[in-house]
Amino acid sequence: MSKHTAEVVICGAGIAGVAAAYHLAVKRGLKNVVLVEQGDPLSLTSDKSSEAYRNWWPGPDGQMIALMNQSIELLEGLARASANRINLNRRGYLFATAEESKISLLAQSAEQAAHQGAGALRVHTGPATTYRPSLPEGLEGALDGADLLTGAAIHRHFPYLSPRTKAVLHVRRAGWLSAQQLGMYLLEQAREHGARLVRGQVVGVETAGGAVREVHVRQTDGSLFAIQTPVFVNAAGPFQHAVGRLLGVELPVFAELHRKMSFSEALGVVPREAPMLIWMDEVELPFSPEEREILAQEESTRRLLGRLPSGVHGRPDGHGASTTLIVLYNYHTQPVEPTFPLSPEPHYPEIALRGMSVMIPGLRQYFEKTPKPWVDGGYYLKTQENRPLIGPLPVKGSYIIGALSGFGVMAACAAGELLAAHVTGAALPGYAPAFLLSRYQDPAYRALLQNWGDTQQL
Repeated sequence: MSKHTAEVVICGAGIAGVAAAYHLAVKRGLKNVVLVEQGDPLSLTSDKSSEAYRNWWPGPDGQMIALMNQSIELLEGLARASANRINLNRRGYLFATAEESKISLLAQSAEQAAHQGAGALRVHTGPATTYRPSLPEGLEGALDGADLLTGAAIHRHFPYLSPRTKAVLHVRRAGWLSAQQLGMYLLEQAREHGARLVRGQVVGVETAGGAVREVHVRQTDGSLFAIQTPVFVNAAGPFQHAVGRLLGVELPVFAELHRKMSFSEALGVVPREAPMLIWMDEVELPFSPEEREILAQEESTRRLLGRLPSGVHGRPDGHGASTTLIVLYNYHTQPVEPTFPLSPEPHYPEIALRGMSVMIPGLRQYFEKTPKPWVDGGYYLKTQENRPLIGPLPVKGSYIIGALSGFGVMAACAAGELLAAHVTGAALPGYAPAFLLSRYQDPAYRALLQNWGDTQQL
């Protein structure tokens, strides 16, 4: 078995792995960083999300907001440095509800988020308000915080929403970007500073004296080679659990399957300058009496007649003459074992479209003849409280940047920066302890988990 050397070996060239490589090679000056990836970089799940970002997080503290604020700072810096090659915008997230009881909850959550660093809350109740729509493109002069709209103000600014809508909360330091362009920019910069991409699968991690010594890689032709290294980083995305076991470490993570669909929304129901649109209420899919009778006959479709979970969301995608609308609705979130390729779900496009039509009734025009949809997806690897794992593992020289759930694209820059600080012994930010694996050994933290509340998963 041939042998090579590296200062750091990173398992996985998804968005987390390439962000770690970027910060280690470009920002920390390491000259021999190796990324091991058996497929194409950024191709497994990194480009399968909504590709969105936000600094809006609930929680008993402001640690996720602090992490995301830092990540957004870094994203904005990359956008400016690259002439916005990553297509970053600040359209915002629009949370909407048709339930009066949720208005006070929205206000309370916004006040808490403001206190924790997400920006101030502005309240608008009448038709003549000081509410300012988001800029369709660009970052300069954009607002932060959030705007709460009720009454006539909603339909003045968002006439395409359901007339039942009672309140909307427009979160401003949010929007979307091109995950593929972000990842490729980070990877190109890392490689220009000496990082290398090696094709193969990590099949073993050898230790000596309780510390990482060697990483074993199987290439596509079946041959094996070893990389001698003092540092191994688990950035294996949906396979981080299995890679952790190579070190004898059981990670407290589980996988959820999340799909998204897109189609040509040529009728222009959703304006091209719209923000990310999220429905906060449970959904009853709109079916005709005849359709309900047919669906009731089969056990596999009968469940679609009841109330389904909240969280259906979507946004426009593309530039220029694009008419693409992305819709994501993950109404079943039971833990699963990651397997590729993904198994088909024939009814998903229609369920997603009908779910989104509860928020935007104009989409019902597509029920009779839906344009051919495109469906893809991936796995969210999550911890119990939906916070990432970033930092050292119990085996000396081993680290993780994982459990990035559905926020991998938006968190990657700050997560990679934090991982690089751990590896190089640099000063750590105040939020670093919140994302350590060792947090689960703290009795006070375990007690906190019992009443954690909303994990803000979309």
